Amino acid sequence: MSLVKVTPHGGPGEEDHAERPPFPTRRHGDPEEQLPLLPAEDPPSSISAIPPQPAASSSPPSSPQCCPSAPGRLIAICCHGGAKMAALAYNLGKREINQHFTVRNAKILALGAVLLLSVCHAVSRGHSRGATTCDNLISSGRFLGENVWQPYSCMMHKYKTSEAKQCLANQQITFMGDSRIRDLYYAFVKILNPNVVKEKKHEDLPLFVDADAGLKVDFLWQPVVNNYMKQSFQAIMERESKPQFIVTGSATWTIKLNNGSTKALAQYKVNLSDMALLYEKNTNSDIYWILQDSVYEPLLSETRKMITNKMIDAYNDVAVGILNRTSLKSKSKLRIFSVNKLISKDAMSKSEDGLHLPESINYINAMILINAYCNNIIKPIDGSCCQASSPLTIIQQLAACFFIICIIGYLFLALMQRSKQRKNKPCADIESGEERKPATATPAASNMEVLLASLCKLGLIMAYFYFCDRANLYMKENKFYTHSSFFIPIIYILVLGIFYNENTKETKLLNREQTDEWKGWMQLVILIYHFSGASSFLPVYMHVRVLVAAYLFQTGYGHFSYFWLKGDFGIYRISQVIFRLNFLVVVLCIVMDRPYQFYYFVPLVTFWFMVIYGSLAAWPQIIQKKANANYLWHFALMLKFAFLLLCICFLLYSQGTFEKVFSLWPISKLFELNGDVYEWWFRWKLDRYAVFHGMLFAFIYLALQKRQVLTEGKGEPLFTNKVSNILLFFSVVSFLTYSIWASSCKNKTECNEMHPSISVVQIFAFVLIRNIPGYARSVYSSFFAWFGKISLELFICQYHIWLAADTKGILVLIPGSPMLNIIVSTFIFVCAAHEISNITNNLAQILVPKDNSALLKMLLCLAAFLFGLLFLSAVQ
Repeated sequence: MSLVKVTPHGGPGEEDHAERPPFPTRRHGDPEEQLPLLPAEDPPSSISAIPPQPAASSSPPSSPQCCPSAPGRLIAICCHGGAKMAALAYNLGKREINQHFTVRNAKILALGAVLLLSVCHAVSRGHSRGATTCDNLISSGRFLGENVWQPYSCMMHKYKTSEAKQCLANQQITFMGDSRIRDLYYAFVKILNPNVVKEKKHEDLPLFVDADAGLKVDFLWQPVVNNYMKQSFQAIMERESKPQFIVTGSATWTIKLNNGSTKALAQYKVNLSDMALLYEKNTNSDIYWILQDSVYEPLLSETRKMITNKMIDAYNDVAVGILNRTSLKSKSKLRIFSVNKLISKDAMSKSEDGLHLPESINYINAMILINAYCNNIIKPIDGSCCQASSPLTIIQQLAACFFIICIIGYLFLALMQRSKQRKNKPCADIESGEERKPATATPAASNMEVLLASLCKLGLIMAYFYFCDRANLYMKENKFYTHSSFFIPIIYILVLGIFYNENTKETKLLNREQTDEWKGWMQLVILIYHFSGASSFLPVYMHVRVLVAAYLFQTGYGHFSYFWLKGDFGIYRISQVIFRLNFLVVVLCIVMDRPYQFYYFVPLVTFWFMVIYGSLAAWPQIIQKKANANYLWHFALMLKFAFLLLCICFLLYSQGTFEKVFSLWPISKLFELNGDVYEWWFRWKLDRYAVFHGMLFAFIYLALQKRQVLTEGKGEPLFTNKVSNILLFFSVVSFLTYSIWASSCKNKTECNEMHPSISVVQIFAFVLIRNIPGYARSVYSSFFAWFGKISLELFICQYHIWLAADTKGILVLIPGSPMLNIIVSTFIFVCAAHEISNITNNLAQILVPKDNSALLKMLLCLAAFLFGLLFLSAVQ
C-alpha cells in the first residue's frame, strides 16, 4: 500500500497519509517578529500519485566491506585491524549514547530541570524576606551597554512623554535636597517636557506645571539635613494636596561646610534620626531617600577636596543604618534608593566637576523613579519591575479547573488500567508451556486514555507557560542588541547544519527533506533574531522579512500543489488544517489571556489557507486531471489567478473597506488587537503577494514537470547544462542584489513599502540556487529538518517560555549566568515545543474524525465552545 504525503495545514512539515497510522509524525509551520515561519505543503513530487521509488533506490549501493561503516556519508572500507576496531568502537558508542539520550529522556530531563528551578526560585524569594522586583529596581542591576541599564530580575520600561503624563496626571511630586537632587529633578521634568531649560540656582525652583495633565512637580532647596529640612517636610505634609511621592537626600553640603569633620557626621546622624521620626508618621506619600553617589576626586575643585569617597561612604552607612530599621520600613512608605551608586560607579570620570553626574546618568535614575511609581498603573508589557501579577480571569479559572479535572481523570484511568492489567496478567500454560495473553483494550478506551493523557500533559505545560510569563516566579530581563549576539549564534547553527547532512530520499525540486530543512533554518534564524532584539538593526530586519515571506510562499506552494493534484476539497481536509494551525494558539489565548491576533502569524496563515481553498474550490473547480483532458481549463485557472490578484490589489488600495470587513462581529474578535484591526492590516499588507507567488510557482513547476521539461534525477542539473548555468548565474546575482539593497536600506517605512513586490526575487533565486545543481538536491541538513518539523510550535512557544513579557524581554531561569541561562531555557523550550507537537497530532486524530457525520457533530460542539468563549470574554 503506497502512502501519500501531504501537509494538512500548509504548515511546516506536517504529514498526512492516505491511510494514516494511529499517531503519525506531525509537522508545523510558524511565524516572524514577530516574524513567522510556516511551511507549506509537501512538494508536489511527494504528493504526486506516482508510486514511490523502492527503498533500495534511496539507499547507497552495497559494496564489500571488512569493517562496519564509518559515521556520516563517508563510507569507509577498512581492511586493517586498527581502523576496523575504531569504527566498531564508534558505532557501539553511538548506539550506547542513542540508547540513553533519546527525545523521551530529554523531556524527562527538561521536566526535572523545570521542577528544580521552580523550587529554587520559590525558595530564593522566600529567603529574600519579602523583597520584590521594586526593591530590585532601586537597589541592583547592571549595564547591558552604554547607558542601557538592566535592573536585577525584572524589566524596565522606557517611558515616553505621553505615557509619563498619563501615569502622573493630577499628581504632585516633590524633590527636596541639594544640587544633586536638583539635577535629578531636571532629568525627571525633561521626561515630561524635553524643552525645559536647566537653571543652577541654590534656591527653590519655580513649580513645573502641566495644566493639561494636572501635573505639578516642585523642587525645594534643602542642602543640609537640619531643622530647616525638618520644617520643610512638615509643611509638605500639611498641604491640602499631598505629593504622591517625595524624592530627597543630602550629605555633600554637610561634609563641605564642616570640612569633613567626624563631629558633623555625628550631628548628621542625630538630625537624620529626627527626620526618620517624621517619615514614620507619613502614611500618604512614597519617600525615596537617594544615597550619595561617589565623586571623582581628581576633578574636584579646591573648595570640595574634603568631599572624599571615604566620607561619602560613611554618611551613606549612617543613612542606611537609620532608615533601614525594620520598624521604620514597616510603618512608613520610605524606600532607600541605592541603585544610583551602581549606575554612577564608572560614570563620574565623565563628570564636569567630579561632583555632579552626567545628564545621561541622571536620566536613568529619573526613569527608574517613573518605573517604580507608574509600572503598576500603566502596566507596560516590557515593564515587569514593580508590576503585580494580573488576577485570573473567568476564562483562565475555568481553564485551570478543566485541566485539573483532566489530570485527575487521567490518574484515575491509569490506576484502573494498571489494576486491570494485574488481574489479566499472563500466566504460564502448564500444558503448552506458553503464556496466555490478556484481551486487548477496546479502541474507545484507548482513545479516551490518549485524550486524557494528552490533555494532562498539555495542562502541565500550560502551567509552565503561565508561571513563566504571567506570574512573578521567574525573572525577566530586557533585550539588548549587539552584532555578536546575533551573528555568532547564526555561525554556530550554520556549522551544525552543514555537519549533520544526509542524502535525500528523492531528488525532486523542493522535496520533503529540503522543505523541512528550509523551514528549520529559517525558524532558527528568526528565533535568534527575536532573542537578540535584532529588529533594531535594519539590514537584519529586512532579511528576516524575506524569511517570513518565504514561509507564506511555501504555504501557497504547498496547499496549491495538494488541491491541484488531489482535488480533495472535503470538510475533513479543511478541519484538519485549521485544527493543526490553531489548536495551540487558541489554548494560549485562553491560558495567557491574549487576543487571537496577538499570535498574528497563525491568523495570517489561516486566512491565506482559506483564500487558497476558496479560490480553487469555487466554481468551476479546476484540478490537474481535468486540465490535462482539456487545455482550456488552464486558461480558466489563469482567470482565477488574475481575479485573486485583483482582489489583493483592491484591498490594498482600499484600507477603509478592508477595515470594515474585518471589523464585523464576530470576525472582529479574531482580527482586532487593542480595539482595532490596524495591526492585522499592517501584517497582511507586508507580505500580501507571497502566497500568490507560491501558488503561481507551484502551477508553473507542475506544468513543466508534467511535460518532462525538468530533469530531476540524482546528480543531474534541473535543466540542460547551458540553461542551468545561465539561470544559476542570474539567481546568484539577483540574490546578492537584493541583499545589497536590503543592507543599504535607510528607512524602514519606505523599505516595507517595496518589500512585498521585490522579496519574491530573493525567494525565487534561493529556490533555483538550492535546486538547479543535482548534487544540491541530493543532500539536506537533518539538523535543520528536525527543527523544521516543529517550526510552528517553536515560533508560538517562544512568546512565553523562551522570551518573556510577550516577546519584549528574555526569560531568566538562571540569574547571573547569561550563557548557562540560554542553554537551559532553550533546552526546556525545544522539549516543550516538541511535546506540544506530539500532543496536537494525537488530539487531531481524535477530535478531527474522518467520518463526516462524526466530524459535523464535533464541529457543532466546537462552534458552541467558541461562542461560549465570546460570551465569557464579553462578560469579563
